[in-house]
Amino acid sequence: MCRLEPKMIQPSFILKDQVALITGAAGALGTVACSTFAQAGAHIVLVGRDKDKLIQKAALLESTGAKTMCISADVTSSSSVKSMLDQTLSHFGRIDIVLNNAGTTSPKSLLEITDEDWYSIINTSATGGFFVSRAVAPYMIRAKYGRIISMGSILSVRGMANRSAYAAAKAALANFNRSLAFELGPYGITVNTLGPTVIVTDLNREMILKQPELYESVLKRTALGRLGVPQDIAGPLLFLASPAASFVTGQMLFVDGGYTAT
Repeated sequence: MCRLEPKMIQPSFILKDQVALITGAAGALGTVACSTFAQAGAHIVLVGRDKDKLIQKAALLESTGAKTMCISADVTSSSSVKSMLDQTLSHFGRIDIVLNNAGTTSPKSLLEITDEDWYSIINTSATGGFFVSRAVAPYMIRAKYGRIISMGSILSVRGMANRSAYAAAKAALANFNRSLAFELGPYGITVNTLGPTVIVTDLNREMILKQPELYESVLKRTALGRLGVPQDIAGPLLFLASPAASFVTGQMLFVDGGYTAT
């Protein structure tokens, strides 16, 4: 029977006592995600390869009252991802939100990209997102609740010179999420992708300065006339992770200053 009048849920951006797992938590975008979810009341599982960096970031979160856990894991390994999930459930007993944020890139032309470059970029973003989503899905299905969010890009739907592998990985991840939304929707689980523009961080600031013509072309197509900063993703991330987005799934939410509107 078709439910024409579902139970109404009061819009809320509160994540009190929910457990949010963030891969790539040591990076600039991962740091913003951890802080944003923690401020909304969530407990944070920081996942990455450099546990020392994770511990430093966790200490800052805990100083604000958040409960945290740090896990060293490789998202390109299904066994490592399974161990990550087992540790999370053993420690917190639940998992409500997952952000597939781990990713890498290599600004090379087609003729310069090595086999290793290609597999590293594809496996970290696309395969990693698949491994993590597949691992958490059974628990979320049993709980009849979950938020799976993946970090896409404007290059999920656009092309750019010297970013072909990265664009392929982000496009694959976004379309994987669209399909997954249909599989998991009946269980109250939403699956969405965030699509930021170029976000200026310590990792790419020098690259931006060295390739001004490339980034000028991005600026020319951006309605707001600037590149992004990490804090620009905070509000959209909180929205997708929160009860306020309970009827939003299978979507690509661009945070790009209008870039994809052109």
